[in-house]
Amino acid sequence: MIVIENLTKVYRNGEIEVAALKGINLTIQQGEFISIMGASGSGKSTLMNILGCLDRPTDGYYYLEGIDVSEKNDNELSAVRNKKIGFVFQSFNLIARTSALKNVELPMVYGKVGADERKERALELLNSVGLKERSGHMPNELSGGQKQRVAIARALANKPQIILADEPTGNLDSQSSVEIMEIFKKLNREDKNTVIIVTHERDIAEFTDRIITFKDGHIIKDENLTEVTPCS
Repeated sequence: MIVIENLTKVYRNGEIEVAALKGINLTIQQGEFISIMGASGSGKSTLMNILGCLDRPTDGYYYLEGIDVSEKNDNELSAVRNKKIGFVFQSFNLIARTSALKNVELPMVYGKVGADERKERALELLNSVGLKERSGHMPNELSGGQKQRVAIARALANKPQIILADEPTGNLDSQSSVEIMEIFKKLNREDKNTVIIVTHERDIAEFTDRIITFKDGHIIKDENLTEVTPCS
């Protein structure tokens, strides 16, 4: 599903250049459940932004289902995001003073889905994360774990093939973190979504089937189950 070849990302601030990614090579198959680990500044969030078509590589190639995403213009990238990718963020990014139901409906509004179909699907998604009875609640009436459940339901609104979650348990307590990771596992196992999670917590990463570790813009380890393969 995803092929990254010799991918580099350099940020420029005047005459200063910072290489966030340094010649990354990576393949992700459809239906994988993956975590990306690394300290702050290791390059993991930069890679997530490129995978999510929120940023462009400086050099190298990013193929999504055989399409060279790195050559798409802004409108084309936006279309790819809306159709193929669902995002979940550490800070939830819910709209205040807007019900859980309306938050989940929002991507479908942009996708021009009819009102009745939007509401029906949003309720189905809230039910799938155990929050149908909270559909009329505002974000400030929900716990952190409940907010993240709403965010996951919203990410699924347009039936994406890929879920990208950036530190999805970073603002949650231990019990809520486990519950959220179990939801991601269910999405992967039962609904066959490709799920990619950025985290700095090893215990969270161990919910996934593959752990890719970054350091200083390089992949230094790619663990699949009990097999560990060092990367050059």
